[in-house]
Amino acid sequence: MGILIEPSLINIFSLTYPMQFIMSIYKSLFGVGTNVYAYKEDNKNAINSGIVLGIIVGLFTFIAIAINIDKYILFMGMDVDKYRVFGIYSVLQIYLQLVLYLVINKLHYKEENKKANKLSTIFNIVNFSFLIIPAIFIKNQIVVATIALVATAITVIFILFKNIEKFRISINIFKWIKYDSVDLTTSIMFLLIYLFGLSNAFKYGENYALAISFSTLITDAQWDITHSIGVAARIDIVKNKFKYSEHLKNAFKLIGLILISIIAMFGILYPIYKSELYITLIYVGAEIITFIAYPLYIIKICYMQIEYSAINATINKQISNTIRFILSFIPTPFCTVIGQLASMTYQLIYSNIMVRFKNKKIIREGEENGN
Repeated sequence: MGILIEPSLINIFSLTYPMQFIMSIYKSLFGVGTNVYAYKEDNKNAINSGIVLGIIVGLFTFIAIAINIDKYILFMGMDVDKYRVFGIYSVLQIYLQLVLYLVINKLHYKEENKKANKLSTIFNIVNFSFLIIPAIFIKNQIVVATIALVATAITVIFILFKNIEKFRISINIFKWIKYDSVDLTTSIMFLLIYLFGLSNAFKYGENYALAISFSTLITDAQWDITHSIGVAARIDIVKNKFKYSEHLKNAFKLIGLILISIIAMFGILYPIYKSELYITLIYVGAEIITFIAYPLYIIKICYMQIEYSAINATINKQISNTIRFILSFIPTPFCTVIGQLASMTYQLIYSNIMVRFKNKKIIREGEENGN
C-alpha cells in the first residue's frame, strides 16, 4: 500500500501493531485455552463456546477502537488525517484475523492441519487480492479499504459457518485461563509494552518510525509462524505424544526457513522503503537473535506450564515481561530493542534453571511420552 497509494502508509503497520496483542489476548483465552481444556477435561462443547464468545467480545472491542481511532493516533504521536482511513481498516482487519484464527486453531487441535492451512491460504489470497488490485486502479483510500474489508469479511463468515457445529454453551473462564495463562498474561504485557514503547520511540522522528515499521513488516508474519512451535508442543503434550528432542529439531528447521525469508524480504524491500540502514539493522538484528533463542525456552515453558505448575510458569514469564515493560520507558529510540533482548535473556536463564535444578524430569519424561 505504501508503494501504490502513499509511501507513509507503511507506518500503519507499526501504528496498529499494539492492537495485535488485543487479538493475541482473545486468541489465547478463547482459542488455545478452550482447546487445551476441551481435550484435557473431555469437554468438546467448550471449543465452539470459546469461538462464539471470542467473536462477540472481539467485535465490541475492535469496533470501539475503530470509533476512537483519532484519539489512538494522537496518543501514538502520528498524523490523524494521514492515517485515519487505513488505521480503521487495520483495526477491523485484525478483528477478522481473530475470527479466522479461532476457527483454524480448532482445526489444528482436531489434527486437520491441511484444511487449516488451506483456509488460511484462501484468506490471505482474498485479503491480498482485494486490497492490492483495487489500489492499482483506485487512489481513494476509503473505497480501497471498504472493498478489501467487505471481501475479507464475507470470506471469514463463510469459513466460520462451514466449521461450526451444533453445540451446548459451556463456559469455564478460569480453566481456559489456566491452560494458556503464560501466553495470555504475556499478550497483556506486550500490549502495554508496545503501546508505550512505540509511542516513546516515535517521538524521536520519522527515521525511527520508518525503521521500526520496516523491521516489523519483514518479521511479524514470521513471528505468527514461529508461535506454531508452542502450539505444536502443547498439542502433543495434552495428547501424550510429546518428544522434546524431536520438537527442538523441528523448531530449528522452521527457524532456519524463517531467517532465510527475513533476509530475502530485507533484500527485496529495503531499496523500496530506504529506511536509515544502521537504525534498521539494529531493530532487525534484535529480531533475528530472538528468533534463534525462541525454541530454546518456549518448548520447555509449555511443558512446565501444562504438566507441572501453570502458576510458576506464568509468574516467571511475567517477570520477564515486566522487565521488558520497564525498559520500554528508557529515553532512547531503541527502548523496545533493549527490552526485547533483556526479556529473552531472562527466559533462557529461567527455563534452563527450572529444567536442570527444579524439574529435572521434564526432558526425560518428554522423551518417554513420545515413545
